[in-house]
Amino acid sequence: MKLYIKNMVTIRCIMAVKDALERLGIQYSEVNLGEVSLKENISDIQLDQIRSTLLLLDLEVLEDKKTILVQQIKTLIIKLIYHSDDPLVKNLSVYLSHQLQYDYTYLSNLFSTQQGITIEKFYICHKIERVKELLLNKDLSLTDIAFTLHYSSVAHLSAQFKKVTGLTPTHFKQSNGNKRDLVENICRDQK
Repeated sequence: MKLYIKNMVTIRCIMAVKDALERLGIQYSEVNLGEVSLKENISDIQLDQIRSTLLLLDLEVLEDKKTILVQQIKTLIIKLIYHSDDPLVKNLSVYLSHQLQYDYTYLSNLFSTQQGITIEKFYICHKIERVKELLLNKDLSLTDIAFTLHYSSVAHLSAQFKKVTGLTPTHFKQSNGNKRDLVENICRDQK
């Protein structure tokens, strides 16, 4: 049995979900970003216990198929940006369509309707958020960051960064991230 979890996007979330499931005595085979594979079917009472426990962690069990699909889109994008060193072989639309086995137009319309932002803007916002983390937490040059995040050039990264944040990457780094916003707020401003 699979459960799809909204807002489960970090390694810390995975650890918290594992801990919650263990405390509830629910056996799982795998816990990944946005998804939990249980070893066996669970009762409605156990599902309610999981829901209640995860809500305390600001996580939510998803049940609507369209909402699950949107969460899968988000999870794939986050994995690409934060947890993959491999460059996208195809463009994002082809990648998502292939991974989810849906036409990209359908995915795009569904995502925009439910999230109020396009898939592309969501992707860009998360890439910029990753750039911020790398600027503040690593001793990487802008060239290294552009290479790591598969930008075509430093100029492209810098232009996109300034468009989203209003700052150049260098100015952002010099300010030690004092102007850092949550990615959700930045993405909302980009609508």
